[in-house]
Amino acid sequence: MDSDGTQDARGTHASPVPRPAGPPEVPAMPPRPPRAPATPPLPDGSAFLTWLRTPRPDAAPGVWRFGHRPRPAEEPEEIPTRQLLSGALIAFLVGWLIWSLLQNGYIGTWWWVPFDLIVPDAWRGGDSDLGETGTFIVYQGYELLVALVIMVGAARLGRWGEVWRRFVTPRFRRPQAQETRTTPEDDPAQWNELRAAGAVDAAERLATEARSGLMRDVDHARILRAWQGVRTGRHSLATFSGAVLKDGAAACLHPSGERDLPARLARHDLVTGQVRLGTTVDDARNPYAYRGTGLALGPDLLGTSLVAVGPAGSGKTGTVVRPLAESLCLHALAGRAAVVVVGAAGAGLGPADAYDVVVRIGNQESEYDLDLYGGTTDPDEAAAVLAEALVGDLADPHPGSDSRRSTTVLAQLLGPFRAVHGRFPSVPELRQLLDGAPGPFAALRQGLQEAGQESLLRELDARERQMGQPGDVGGVLGDRVALLDRPAFAGFFDTSGQSRPFTLKALDHPVRVRIDLPQRGHADASKMLARLVLAQFTASVAVREDRSLFACLLLDDATGVVTPEAVRGIQRLRSGNAGVVLTLRTLDDVARPLRGPLLGATGCRMALSGLTPWDGQDFAEVWGKEWTEARDVTDRQIIAETPAGKAVHMLRRVITGKAPTARAVTVRQVERERWSASELAHAVPAGHAVLSLTDVKGEHAPPLLVDLRG
Repeated sequence: MDSDGTQDARGTHASPVPRPAGPPEVPAMPPRPPRAPATPPLPDGSAFLTWLRTPRPDAAPGVWRFGHRPRPAEEPEEIPTRQLLSGALIAFLVGWLIWSLLQNGYIGTWWWVPFDLIVPDAWRGGDSDLGETGTFIVYQGYELLVALVIMVGAARLGRWGEVWRRFVTPRFRRPQAQETRTTPEDDPAQWNELRAAGAVDAAERLATEARSGLMRDVDHARILRAWQGVRTGRHSLATFSGAVLKDGAAACLHPSGERDLPARLARHDLVTGQVRLGTTVDDARNPYAYRGTGLALGPDLLGTSLVAVGPAGSGKTGTVVRPLAESLCLHALAGRAAVVVVGAAGAGLGPADAYDVVVRIGNQESEYDLDLYGGTTDPDEAAAVLAEALVGDLADPHPGSDSRRSTTVLAQLLGPFRAVHGRFPSVPELRQLLDGAPGPFAALRQGLQEAGQESLLRELDARERQMGQPGDVGGVLGDRVALLDRPAFAGFFDTSGQSRPFTLKALDHPVRVRIDLPQRGHADASKMLARLVLAQFTASVAVREDRSLFACLLLDDATGVVTPEAVRGIQRLRSGNAGVVLTLRTLDDVARPLRGPLLGATGCRMALSGLTPWDGQDFAEVWGKEWTEARDVTDRQIIAETPAGKAVHMLRRVITGKAPTARAVTVRQVERERWSASELAHAVPAGHAVLSLTDVKGEHAPPLLVDLRG
């Protein structure tokens, strides 16, 4: 069976799997008629232009850049409220006392000396040229100047500015609109890069569409992606300009004809490619620069892969997988990504209308089937992927192990069968061959003899000699294939041309795929199929021709999926501009020797609330330790013996709220865990998670406590 994910084995066109969204080519298949827009066009372009012009400054990995206001790297020292207010009041009283003493002459008239030196003698008497009123104004002006000097000094000593900023300004502060770039040279709505390249008419058309409210964020991202194709030479400038002048904001459409998703649940920013997952908590354990900022992920972080661990109900699907799937589907509509989402039927991974291909394994109404052999025609490649799916979890879990014996057994059967029948065996046929049924073996031998395939005959003879021998894995493979040879899967994994098989070879194109796995009564089969999809994904993205398209696999519940070969495959994804997202209820679902390699192979690690201390220990080890400053403070109360001393101590108690003490401080550097196993198990509130990040450039973000509901 030859299948590229767009045609069925009968040679007829299936419902189209989308081809690359680009201006020069006409889609290989007629696109589906577009649905009504999920979001109606805005009455004017003001909201879109405001969104487009909002600043997105460079920030640390994981920071939601849309409208972000950078914070200092270190937390400024803040004076306690009681001490600040007491100091401000005392400074005011001291200033008022000094002014009263000056006014009443208790400290002499020396403060008039500057006035006598500066002001002419003719201005001082009532009979001067200024008159009585003028003389009064001169004297009062000098007194006002002295009062201002005293007030400024009292304000600095009493930190009145800090009092104003902390207690007064927030009460009268009004929400400010985000600063926008309105300079024509820097305005992204003017498409100046197109103008500089000579596509002035296209730039004017796009600017008009943006101002009139006919453009949305997906359109902007999709056209930018097409423009990148012009810059890299894949498309011509003339073809791009013609498409824009013809269709405006609807140019270079995704082959599905869609310009948006049916609905959005998360906040997305397609300029930066981020989706917001929550808010970094204002907690002392978080770096000050991250506190209170939005937490967002994009392809730059997902390219290092993500593993999220948390018990059922902790929010893995609703607050992690669903927003990421939604974001990647938007990227696919913009021609930037290909996404495959795998989960149980009814897991809440988004509506079917949000995907181009929905494979419902075990559901007889499913429009698509899953290609068991990954669309390859090479028996050895098909055997390697299928062996990983069938018995990858039974291999020695140590990272250096492999499943070559299982691969060899399958290759000894797949090669001869394809040579005779021109296709790979179906599930029932493969089960019979693995079980050593005499009829299929005899027919296969006769076909090879008639075709003169001597080398393949030797392969078949070797398989017959090994059957029944101690250590033969054929029986184990047959038992695993039997899990798929059930009435619920009748009609699936067909190789005779009676179904529409989907293969992950289609990840060369911006396609949106959802695969629903059966769960009730078929848990083992679901785990096996999940391993199959992961194995096909890692094998397919490694040989893609166009690696500018980000490919991502989201696997909701990766129980029984992590194998030594899977860990090695995940390690290779970053170089292929691809990544995976795996969720687990507990790390106990992964063999002990593979837990460290799994956490090491993924650049982003998330521990959700409700984690067990044993799982927390694994995260604590991979996050390591840090040097921190520990202070040992010893307070000794000071006892006053004189009346004056007692009065001073009473005043200090009123100001600070504490008894006067002599403090001894010992500062030392100690090394401690960033997050201990106990903290991860007991100090992470419900709806929160601790998340560490690494982007494809190697920049790191330390473990952050994140509110996934914010």
